Amino acid sequence: MDYKKLCEMAIDAMKKSYSPYSGYKVGAALLCKNGKIFTGCNIENAAYSPSVCAERTAIFKAVSEGEKDFAVIAVAGGKDGEIQGAFPPCGVCRQVMAEFCKEDFVILVATGEESFKEYTLKELLPEAFGPAYI
Repeated sequence: MDYKKLCEMAIDAMKKSYSPYSGYKVGAALLCKNGKIFTGCNIENAAYSPSVCAERTAIFKAVSEGEKDFAVIAVAGGKDGEIQGAFPPCGVCRQVMAEFCKEDFVILVATGEESFKEYTLKELLPEAFGPAYI
């Protein structure tokens, strides 16, 4: 799949965000190795800690459907749904990625409607704690 198209899907997923408290809308599009795509958005809660990020929504949707082999995730976000430069995954999302993905897992971070930065999980979460430690 074309990375630009995956970023477009993340931007589209961002529009479904439920973020009345922070105003920050985030969308994600997760490409599985078998070609299936799962999207997600952030969903906030007045109690804050029950909130969930877009990346985890997409990953949990995929896992709940039996998919655990991921190739790439695209993330887009910004205040009031406007992309304002890079909006990388939070630490909790990076840790969830480390549970299911190898160090070379690709993370695309949209920086505009037609631009993105590309990272590996190892770049964003060096020395990750994962299943190998258990």
